[in-house]
Amino acid sequence: MTPERTVNLKRLLKPRHIAFIGGRDAAIAIREARRRGFTGCMWAVNPKRTDLEGVQCVPSISDLPDAPDAVYLAIPADGVVVALRELAEIGAGGVVCFSAGFKEIGNIEAENSLKEATGDMALIGPNCYGLINYIDNTALWSFEHGGWSPGYGTAIVTQSGMFSSDITMSARSLPMAYMVSAGNQSVLGLEDFLNYFADDPAVRTIGLHIEGLQDIPAFEKAAVKAIKKGVAVVALKTGSSAIGSTLTVSHTGSLSGSNELYEALFKRCGVISVNNPAQFLETLKYLSVVDAPTDPSVVGFTCSGGGATMLADHAEKIGLTFPKVGVNGHKALRSLLPDIATVSNPLDYTTPIWGQPERTYPVFSGAMEKVAAAAALLVQDYPAAGLDASKIYYQNDANTFAKAAQEMRIPAAICSTLPENLDEETRRYLISLGIAPMQGIHEALNAIRAAATWSGCRERIIANQPKELLPSFTADELDMLTEDEGKKWLALHNINVPRGRSISARHVQDAAIEIGYPVVLKMMSKELIHKTEAGAVTLGIKNTKALHDAIDVMKHCVAEYDAKALTDNFLVEAMSPPPLAELIVNLRSDRQFGASLVLGSGGTLTELVSDVITLLLPVTPTDIAQALQCLRAGQLLNGFRGRGIADINKVSLELYSLSEAFIQNRDQVAEIEINPMFIYPDHVIAVDALVGRILR
Repeated sequence: MTPERTVNLKRLLKPRHIAFIGGRDAAIAIREARRRGFTGCMWAVNPKRTDLEGVQCVPSISDLPDAPDAVYLAIPADGVVVALRELAEIGAGGVVCFSAGFKEIGNIEAENSLKEATGDMALIGPNCYGLINYIDNTALWSFEHGGWSPGYGTAIVTQSGMFSSDITMSARSLPMAYMVSAGNQSVLGLEDFLNYFADDPAVRTIGLHIEGLQDIPAFEKAAVKAIKKGVAVVALKTGSSAIGSTLTVSHTGSLSGSNELYEALFKRCGVISVNNPAQFLETLKYLSVVDAPTDPSVVGFTCSGGGATMLADHAEKIGLTFPKVGVNGHKALRSLLPDIATVSNPLDYTTPIWGQPERTYPVFSGAMEKVAAAAALLVQDYPAAGLDASKIYYQNDANTFAKAAQEMRIPAAICSTLPENLDEETRRYLISLGIAPMQGIHEALNAIRAAATWSGCRERIIANQPKELLPSFTADELDMLTEDEGKKWLALHNINVPRGRSISARHVQDAAIEIGYPVVLKMMSKELIHKTEAGAVTLGIKNTKALHDAIDVMKHCVAEYDAKALTDNFLVEAMSPPPLAELIVNLRSDRQFGASLVLGSGGTLTELVSDVITLLLPVTPTDIAQALQCLRAGQLLNGFRGRGIADINKVSLELYSLSEAFIQNRDQVAEIEINPMFIYPDHVIAVDALVGRILR
């Protein structure tokens, strides 16, 4: 975004004056601006009407009294480009283009003309609902809307207009700073808003509903900027599709799709990824109200044994811990609790002391002190209206819980078991106490876990910011090397491959004797991408007779599989001993995300197991080591059931060397897949390999 457009975006978000251009939709926007509380100048442009909602109309843009900071444009698509040129000429700041009929219906030419006409103005849309500034009470919005702000909060940018409207109407009491419906993002993309809002002191969190990103490097840069400033970014990515990259024939194409690439991007730059709207809002709320815990440990309180069990069960599933109460803590709490209570974490402090501040405060304070967890959580389901005779008891416990948390300087939340059992008055009251009002036990625990992970990511990024993503070299066609050719390439770049020879059938026996039985026999053909399915691989051949039998069977199987794939070229290799683990290792280039590394459980069960992690390049050996430990196959490297233990650092260095070789040659090589790669205690071997060269 140019400096001029940045200035104009500020004018658009914080306008002194707004021009509304159009008819019925513009009139609605005027009404919503008034309802939001906008006190600046409002002008209207419509050649056929005298006024819009009491705002006097001028017949044309040139008749406006001044260059407006913000414009709400809601006219037929065929008039938009002309209007934008006129607005740019008079020096307007920015435009919310409500008008539709552009890229979303396939009219790319019209959208390109729109972009050209915009100049340095900041434009949201087209095909969008608009923006709401809750801090300064400004709205350029086309429908009735809700939302609330205590003077700070989250900035939300969505690619769905209706979803943005739904959020403003939600009964969550999420502190709001801004709402932006981005529409087609013809001029301003999610990356631009992320970059801008990261600098706004009123913005504590940024929420992004993402269908797709336009500029991955810009997004990464902005996300890193946000996390360094302590602004958490939460993303709800919707839409799933196959990987949009170069032509690929590897197994990994079905394993590492666009969603996996997005998740790799989010992890790389510290973006919290959630998978449903409720979790999106609750996570934003938690981090807007309280600081992120430094680690995933919680001290929990309920007035119900069932609530304590629910907390413990879900926490275990997501890697959140409730540290045990030590001997000293047990003794101290035992003296404060009724006889029927069991000292534990989570703690059911029981109903005999419920709502009695003089008794609950020392319990809350004592448990927080003795457990020394990074976060605190109290479960409370408040009574519905008309059934609130006992509400004072809930409030008493909320007050003492808040007091104890403040004194211990620990981020604290109160959550209801059922989302609806936390009324608006209570939610806002808890926020005033500095307590996050969470709706749903699972949502609350998930938010705490995500916040703790984000805290760790922030430390990592501040200490060692990731290098910029690499652009990719892509091609419309790939030349897939045969396995023996691919292994020659790997060996040239210092990757271990089995000892072997590529020869014709008449020389197979000599090669096998030279290498030494047992051997592996494979038929080489560019049409045999996946040789196992074609019967073109025989393992563990122990003698000459078995070798000749294997050749005969292999020729028959391949002929039935694909007669065009049948050749007289064979690869004879030494049989590798059983490894600690089999991995699939894939390097590829994606047009949008650039170069990536995929690691997963390898061998014949690759697709069935679907145990993969995707990393965007460049990476460090440490990144690779952490990824290996996260795989289910990673357990096999750590002495699983008496197996040997792999040197993870050494394995990671070899995989790092492979990724560096790919990076250095990515103008020539578009894809490398090794499946399987055998992992041994002190080395790795590429047992099978596919290498795809870029055809020019």
